[in-house]
Amino acid sequence: MATVHHWSGLEAHVLRRALRMSVRAFAEHLGVAVRTVSKWDKLQAATEPRPDTQAILDTALARADAAVHLRFETLLSETGRFSPAGTGRRVTAGGPRMWEYESWTEDLDRTVVALSRQNFDFAASLLTRWINRWRPLELDDKGLYLFARSTALLGDLQRDQGAVLGPLSAQHSYAGARSVFTQLDIPRRVAQLDLSLAVVAEMSGKLEIAARRYESLAVDDRLSRRDRARARLWVGTALSKDGNHNYAARVMLAATREFENLSEPDDWSVAHQKLALAHRGVGNLGAALHCIDISRSTGVTDSPMQRVRLDTAHGHILLSDPSTRDDGLRVLDDAAKLAARFGLSHQLRSIEGIRMTTEGASGPRRR
Repeated sequence: MATVHHWSGLEAHVLRRALRMSVRAFAEHLGVAVRTVSKWDKLQAATEPRPDTQAILDTALARADAAVHLRFETLLSETGRFSPAGTGRRVTAGGPRMWEYESWTEDLDRTVVALSRQNFDFAASLLTRWINRWRPLELDDKGLYLFARSTALLGDLQRDQGAVLGPLSAQHSYAGARSVFTQLDIPRRVAQLDLSLAVVAEMSGKLEIAARRYESLAVDDRLSRRDRARARLWVGTALSKDGNHNYAARVMLAATREFENLSEPDDWSVAHQKLALAHRGVGNLGAALHCIDISRSTGVTDSPMQRVRLDTAHGHILLSDPSTRDDGLRVLDDAAKLAARFGLSHQLRSIEGIRMTTEGASGPRRR
């Protein structure tokens, strides 16, 4: 049945219409003055009944039969569902029903799968159908939780597409989701968003800032052991990108051992990929090839994103040895084609940067 947490003239007007009563009949039904009902009809969302009248309206709605409730919900949905005139959050019958919560949750699960396959268009359609449907102030705590999860997943989508900074970016979405989880007082989710924002800092070239944030999160008790191990791995990633390869390799190795202890084979495989690049940075190509071979043979490669990342790392290592340079370029070409096919613009930029660096050091590619 419909409920109204805070009445305005809008909801009172809709209830009168749902009851199919005239202004005078509705006033008599509630025991209020005719001019009061007329005021509600005229000002609607711009006025609010007194606290005692709010209780009278609650009772009138609660005593109404199912047909009235259905008309009330339908009419309220058509007239805006939420009135911004009042103070504080006000949830009305226009908010999600239980079946909508269930459908929303199912769509978030489908979104996770779509993102893992880089099916961005489908993932975006699943998310925007809910994000655009309600404003946060219309939602109760359960709805806010789903809204924040949806916004965080939108950030993941934007990050994977390379939209890192700006108003329609991963940074903006992550910050919005973090704000809602803070409001809901869910520390673990807040910390996970802090981790995502650190990734954004790394992707935007703020390597020292990213490394410091990762270091802090690697020992943050709000996160699970797996998330803390990921933060430790990403400390190494940021350090390696900043040229501190030796220490990066030590940090990554510790993270790799933690993933092994946690029985997380996918993370363990990704850690070897990162570790391979750190070894390449210090010139230990034998160790680099050993680690990348482990990653290639154990990793989950049905994700286009992971395939591109793995091939990019492999190609980068092969390019470091003049005898395997042409093989490295071919591997990078394949990675670039796959990245272009799935719209992975950030990975495309990384591949082009590797090519330019290699050609600058070794001369133009032979055709």
